Amino acid sequence: MKSRRRMEIVFLFILIASVYMVLFSSVSFNVKLFFMGLYIVVMLITIFSLMLENRFAHDTLLWMYVLLFFPVFGYIFYLFSGQLYLKGYLFQTKRRKDRDEWKKLVNDIAAPDLSFLNNHQHSFTDFAKNASETTISTSSKTKVLKNGNETFAEIIDQLKKAEKFIHIEYYIFRSDRLGKEIIDILIEKANSGVEVLFIFDAAGSLSLANKEIKRMKEAGVKAFPFSPLKHGFFNQKFNFRNHRKIIIVDGEIGFVGGLNVGEEYLGKNKNIGFWRDTHMVLKGEAVYMLHTVFLMDWEYVSGEDVLEERPKMNKFEKGDGAVQVVASGPDTQQGIMSDYYYSLITNATKSVWIASPYFVPNQAIKAAMKHAALKGIQVRLMVPAVNDGFLTQYGSRSYFGELLQFGVEVYLYKKGFLHQKIIIVDGDMASIGTANMDMRSFHLNFEVNVFLLGNSSIDDLVRHYQEDIRDSERIDPLTYKNRTLMERSKESFARLFSNIL
Repeated sequence: MKSRRRMEIVFLFILIASVYMVLFSSVSFNVKLFFMGLYIVVMLITIFSLMLENRFAHDTLLWMYVLLFFPVFGYIFYLFSGQLYLKGYLFQTKRRKDRDEWKKLVNDIAAPDLSFLNNHQHSFTDFAKNASETTISTSSKTKVLKNGNETFAEIIDQLKKAEKFIHIEYYIFRSDRLGKEIIDILIEKANSGVEVLFIFDAAGSLSLANKEIKRMKEAGVKAFPFSPLKHGFFNQKFNFRNHRKIIIVDGEIGFVGGLNVGEEYLGKNKNIGFWRDTHMVLKGEAVYMLHTVFLMDWEYVSGEDVLEERPKMNKFEKGDGAVQVVASGPDTQQGIMSDYYYSLITNATKSVWIASPYFVPNQAIKAAMKHAALKGIQVRLMVPAVNDGFLTQYGSRSYFGELLQFGVEVYLYKKGFLHQKIIIVDGDMASIGTANMDMRSFHLNFEVNVFLLGNSSIDDLVRHYQEDIRDSERIDPLTYKNRTLMERSKESFARLFSNIL
């Protein structure tokens, strides 16, 4: 695979040289003819390789058009966008090692008693038991945290109580007032002998000041960036970001959800305004599973072997319903989070409620939503009325028409920016976590979600969703159909980039 990547870079330089020699140099006609032929040979080899990948026919044709009609730039776009979902080899060592570790862990755990679940919950667990390496736990407890004020108050309180270790992993971690407050706690704990391990995504946390990282390291905090940008341009690793948000305190308490660390998540950014999000506290067996996800990431970024020294999981008291922690990304089975979302939707009998800031569904998710609506199931989709980017806003809206015509209810959240990633099915199954319903979360990002069945936290999610509906405007199908040509043009243009949104 590395030799293929080197060949692709060589081809890129050949294309650039060929275009320059043909269009901008004063060499003889025969020399220009030679470089024209060289350009054609490279294009034919690339198109032949593209055909051998056996993608969907429309995807293959689209990339052929891009390669043929956009000289050089089309090839660059193909290298760094058109091949993203094929780049699993970049993390194949981590994926193989993680899979082996999960198998060891699950083999030591007795199969849970799921007899208390109803028929459609059982149908989902039949899939979930085989789809992921992680086990379904009946020895876990959860609590929903609504928005930044509630979430960070709980996080800061638990961090201050840490006695053994704090393990923390974030996509975005800023050096603003909130970030510094948490950093100060990490430093104080490290100085008192508490082990502090800190992973931050190199791209998402660009605003994390080097002086703050230095200050943490000097206090004994072990901090590593995930996938440094300087190492990833030519091998595409810069496209695969760690979108996970995980905190583990003493192995007893776990946090996961949609909130990164920054003052905008408290609604203090005037340009963004109110920030609607959902986070979750875990206790019991699910914490051990979430911690395993962190430790696997830690071994990857640090090179340390920490899982071998880790004590085996204790027996936990009976929990609340069934809980499964599911990690997804290039280090797991391709598209696993999409498969989970699909299974949730197709097992619905009454209702499917979805909230996502970025909605760029694949064919399977679209089909599942349409079929559910056609069966008379209430399907609701909630997205922010105003998104944080042109492509994400209009890319999402380009899918509304085909959903509305099948009876899906689409709501625009008007109170502020909706950032929570929630699916609630029949009021007794749910997903909460870091994964959006878009291609980037399905194929590129490292994500982690918690799936709940018969768990009391689902009641809180239902109540919060109903509150959010009151702060939203339902899209009228006729009004959407009669939108202006300018709006339709924006949507169609943004949709061209759906594979990387």
